[in-house]
Amino acid sequence: MSRRAVSLVPSITETLLAWGVVPVGVTRFCETEGIALVGGTKNPDMEAIKALAPDVVLMDEEENRAPDAARLAAEGIPVVATAVRSVGDVGPALGVLADAVGVADPATDREGPPQNWPGTGLPNESGTALRAGSGTVLGAGSGTVLGAGSGTALGAGSGTASSGALLRVFVPIWRRPWMTVSGATYGSSLLRAAGFENIFADAADPYPTVELDEVARRRPDLVLAPSEPYAFAERHRRELEQAGPVVFVDGRDLFWWGSRTAGALGRLREMANELGVG
Repeated sequence: MSRRAVSLVPSITETLLAWGVVPVGVTRFCETEGIALVGGTKNPDMEAIKALAPDVVLMDEEENRAPDAARLAAEGIPVVATAVRSVGDVGPALGVLADAVGVADPATDREGPPQNWPGTGLPNESGTALRAGSGTVLGAGSGTVLGAGSGTALGAGSGTASSGALLRVFVPIWRRPWMTVSGATYGSSLLRAAGFENIFADAADPYPTVELDEVARRRPDLVLAPSEPYAFAERHRRELEQAGPVVFVDGRDLFWWGSRTAGALGRLREMANELGVG
């Protein structure tokens, strides 16, 4: 029997629902109907969460805040936090989630992704792997902070899905100020596995602030403008074209890991092939 879970991460919520596990509470950013809302990813409603009496609250180091995890733990509510920063982290993290909610490990369960699904063969660059039950767990009175860190993303020279030259891309994630992702992120890792090269993969900050003239100097082949976290759309095309030719993409495919990863990787690989990569 699955446990009563509150999910504070949209991609985790999507994954649970794909497994047939309905959380008792989710954030307002989760794409659900008929499930209790418990605030946002950065400002969860603690009283609403407590009222639901969950067996576990599911969080992620990239999406949620450590003080919120610590506060939940102090209230006696167990927290399991993932830290997915590369495609190679996804398969093991699914095992952690499956263990946390009391369902079969999706790496072996017939209804989950098979063991050779895209991504599970990619290394976790830290040299370690998350395994079922090894996610950061905060219990009552625990002093542990959210997330344990699971390594950096696939960098230049790592195995990729493409046998040809990679298409060099700029991926804006915010506007005013302009921000992007470095190689130490899941989104950048996914792009590389699909046949794209992030022109800011070498940035020290995982989410660096940039200027469009700086982007233009790096001469990207393409600007991949996602629908989230900032809702880039056709009205932004002219501005983005200062950096390079623009293609709009589903931000969930770039940044939501879990049950979506295999399909997203396939869609991005198809896009790369259509653009002459691979």
